[in-house]
This record gives sequence, C-alpha cells and structure tokens, in this order.
Amino acid sequence: MGNIEKRKVLITGSLGQIGSELAGALCERYGGDNIVTTDIREDENGCLACAERFEKLDVLSIEDFNRVVSENDIDVIYHLAALLSAVAESSPQKAWQINMEGLFNALEVSRENGCSLFVPSSIGAFGPDTPLDDTPQDTIMRPHSMYGVTKVSGELLCDYYNLRFGVDTRGVRYPGIISNVTLPGGGTTDYSVEIFYRAILDGRYTCYLNPDTSLDMMYMPDAIKAAIDLMEIDPGVLRHRNAFNVTAMHFTPEMIAAEIRKFIPGFEITYENDPVRQAIADSWPNNMDDSAARDEWGWLPEYGIEEMTRDMLEVLGAKAEKGELKI
Repeated sequence: MGNIEKRKVLITGSLGQIGSELAGALCERYGGDNIVTTDIREDENGCLACAERFEKLDVLSIEDFNRVVSENDIDVIYHLAALLSAVAESSPQKAWQINMEGLFNALEVSRENGCSLFVPSSIGAFGPDTPLDDTPQDTIMRPHSMYGVTKVSGELLCDYYNLRFGVDTRGVRYPGIISNVTLPGGGTTDYSVEIFYRAILDGRYTCYLNPDTSLDMMYMPDAIKAAIDLMEIDPGVLRHRNAFNVTAMHFTPEMIAAEIRKFIPGFEITYENDPVRQAIADSWPNNMDDSAARDEWGWLPEYGIEEMTRDMLEVLGAKAEKGELKI
C-alpha cells in the first residue's frame, strides 16, 4: 500500500463494538482527515467525531458502497458490518443476507477500486468436530450456527477473491472481545463484558453460560492492535490470509469471577443457563493455537486476564463514580 501515513481508510459497521474503538485508533494513527466512518445507523451521540466524515451506509447497496469508496479515494476497508452469533441465530435468514451479501459487496468494491480489505472472522467458524484444545490454524471447520456458517463461507470467499482477482484480503479469527467503552451487541461471549458492569453496579451477576465453560477471550486494545498490525504488514510475508487464529487468554465464568473478587471481595455470581448460547459456546474451542499469526506477522497480545480485569474495573469504576455507568 506504500506509505501508511497516506492511507485513506473506510470502516463499515463503525458504531459496533469493534468499529467505534477502531475508528479512534485509526484516527490517532493516520489522522482523522484520512478516516471515513459508516454505519446503517446515524451517529446520534457523536461517537465517531474524530473522523473527518461519517456517512450512513447500508452495505447491501453496492451502488452506495462503491460511491462512498470512490468519492473518498479509499485505500483500505475494514469491513465490520455483520450480525453477531446470538442475534444471527435468532434471525438466520437476515444473518446470511447481511453477513454474506454485505461481504460480497465489500469484495466487489475492493476489486473495482483496488482496496485492501480486512474482514474479521471468529472462533464461531469452528464447530463441535474441531479439536477444542490448541485448535490449529488449519483444521476441520463444520459449525452448527448460522453465524459460524457465514464466517467459514466468508473466509473461503475472501481466499477466492485473493486467488482469482488479486484482492488484498486479510483477516483474523477473533475470540470473545472485552471492552470498557462499548456494550456488547448480541454475541455468545457478551457475559465477559456484562459481568464487570454488574459487579460494579450490583455486586452480583447472573451468567447465562455454565460455570466451567472455557472460551478464548481478548481485551479490546489487543483486538484493535491485531487488525491494524495485520493490515500494515507486507503481504509478501503472509502464508495465510483469511483468517489467522489470534487470542490472548482463555477462562471460564468462575475464573473471571475469581479475578473480580480480588478487587470486589463480596462479588457473587449465579447461573441461569441459556441453552441457545450454551450450545454455541460448547461448539467453540477452549483455546486456539495462534502460532501462525505470531510467526508470520509478529502477533503478540499485551493483556492477560489479570491486566484486563484490573483495567476494566479501574475504567468502569471511574465512570460509576461520575454516575456515567449504565448497561
């Protein structure tokens, strides 16, 4: 892509959990005048004010998608518009439309305009036949959820566009993502964010997953770092593209509750199982092997469970003291 200082970047799904924080990081890195944020919703609260331009965009309209990219001379697209796992399972037809038709449009727009394209995949791409421990980069992928089906299909489609048309497609398989800024948006791992809010506000939390459900997790600063680092690396060093396993930690609800008690000793956790989200979680890896990302582009997370817990409680606690903590 040449000099990274001159990159013009567009983000779809900018008001989502990842998009809103990625926008801030990219504005800081490249300058707000080089960042165009988009979403199907209006930015009513000014969450994306750092960027020079926000535009309401439905990624299912390829004409509008192409217009925004061409008008702004975009070099790099971070395509984040999608329905997440639990929401996708409640509306599988809509999930296929948004996750797959939206991705197809992103690929076509990237092909026509010569853009590099980042597309996040997920641990949801794996299924119950996948090895659950140290899940390899290359392994069987037979998910039982619509979300997972769209993620596997998306990985293959991105590979095809790279091989057939030379589109510079790249992606990572995100684990559950924990943020102190944006609330979760319908994922199976939402509990890992909700638990901190409830610990501070109520001193107790009712978890919808079983206490021994182990899942890979990542703190948002590392999720943002992974996306930017991968898009800035020389593509010639990449043997894989779509998509790299990345992870930072793995824990169960009981384990994160124990970490929270180090700071809030009276914190209580109870369980009220949600069979839909539990079934999805049970089909996902306990922990992934991310050695390919480490070897090929130097992936290295900065936050483990202790560092993440401390930072989450400090940031959210400060918001609570100001009366600004809501869920």
